[in-house]
Amino acid sequence: MSAPPATIAATPAGVPTARQLRTHLRRARSRHHDHSLGEVLGDAYVIVLFTGMYGWFAISASRDLLDSPTVGQAEPGVRWWLALAALLAGAGLAWRGLRALGPLLVTPATQSWATSAPVDRRAWLAPRFVLLLAGAAVGTAVLGLAVAALGGASDPATLGWAAAAGAAWGAAALALSVVAQSSRAGRRWPAVAGAAPMVVAAVVTAVVVLLGHLGDGLPRPAVTPTVALFALALPLAGLGTIRAVRALPQVDRATLTTGAQFANAAATATILLDPSLLTGLVESRRWRRIGRVSSRRLLPGPAWWAFLQADVRRLRRHPSALLLWVTLIGVQYAAALALPGLAGAAQVVFAYLAANRLTGGLRSISRSPGLRRALGGSDALLRGIHVVVPAVGAGLWWLLTLPTVEPGPSWLAPTLALGVVAAAFRAGTRPPINYGGATVNTPFGMMPVDLVRQGSRGPALLAALVLVQLFLG
Repeated sequence: MSAPPATIAATPAGVPTARQLRTHLRRARSRHHDHSLGEVLGDAYVIVLFTGMYGWFAISASRDLLDSPTVGQAEPGVRWWLALAALLAGAGLAWRGLRALGPLLVTPATQSWATSAPVDRRAWLAPRFVLLLAGAAVGTAVLGLAVAALGGASDPATLGWAAAAGAAWGAAALALSVVAQSSRAGRRWPAVAGAAPMVVAAVVTAVVVLLGHLGDGLPRPAVTPTVALFALALPLAGLGTIRAVRALPQVDRATLTTGAQFANAAATATILLDPSLLTGLVESRRWRRIGRVSSRRLLPGPAWWAFLQADVRRLRRHPSALLLWVTLIGVQYAAALALPGLAGAAQVVFAYLAANRLTGGLRSISRSPGLRRALGGSDALLRGIHVVVPAVGAGLWWLLTLPTVEPGPSWLAPTLALGVVAAAFRAGTRPPINYGGATVNTPFGMMPVDLVRQGSRGPALLAALVLVQLFLG
């Protein structure tokens, strides 16, 4: 007769618990760790101190800039509603970042030796989840405090409720992202949760821009609804935390390591000052998600005509580039309403971002000598063909945003538009980073000037164009 269910062991005999395994690993790391607890706490104190000082300085400087005549005065309601739209868009992007990161992740060694063993998955991941939940709550509380201070709030009660609302929403987002990480394929609510705030932000921006150009504007609410936001987020955070704890055993190894790849690529790109390490991983993931595409014949013609058609077809299979191109048009109109004195500089920057998103073919050609040899023709011809789409996109974007800036000299707008295309071309054709350049000893430490020069290829020209627009526009 088989034993009753209550007497069956939860784990095989001889398998350590998650706490025992964690204690063993902590002791093993301590034997190879030469930093004391006091040194770690001292480093943490320095980081918190500098973050607080420079963060408060940035908030004060931003408040002075918004009130200065340099940026121009705008209706308070316009800035309030556009700030709300920016927060909603940021929330949608943060959700996408959490989904790309995991947020629960493990290193490849942990995947091989811990998560592949018959160890209780919930007990193993619970401490990570608690730390992430606390970190998300603290980070978003500081963000809510900064937003309230930037909006002109000085009452301690208002600042406190803003921090509480930020902490509650941050904890809710983190907990729900863990639930989404453990969900089975086919569930669409994680995608809807990320797209909904961005859609609402687009609608709010469109309404504010339309009413602003009609001569009216949405009034600013008399009271900021921080208490209501906190009351709405608190039960959502509690429910999300309970569901996340229940869903921890269903977080599989694949999702744990996928986020680790993204985090390692981001850290490596930051340390080596080479964003292509991260963008390459993002592009490969995007093309793998497409999986299968419909094949169509190209129209007959010379080789350059076939290359141009292939570059255009790339955009059809990458609709997010066109979506961002359209979104930046609305952002430019919103910036012209909120910061009329900086509308010209914003037009230059956003035009570069719009054109840079259309340089996928140019980057592929420039970073692959083997592909250029296989296609044939000179390098100048191949790059010239693949700069047509970004040039046309930048020119059309510039024409659509001309009503947002005051007309300057007749030669300025064409010059800036051509300069934006040149900056996008220089950024798209940047060669691989060479780390053997010279460094200079400065009061702030060794500065790799040659590395900075290579990384600024494209953005340096963009900065020069912004200065030209500010002084001559």
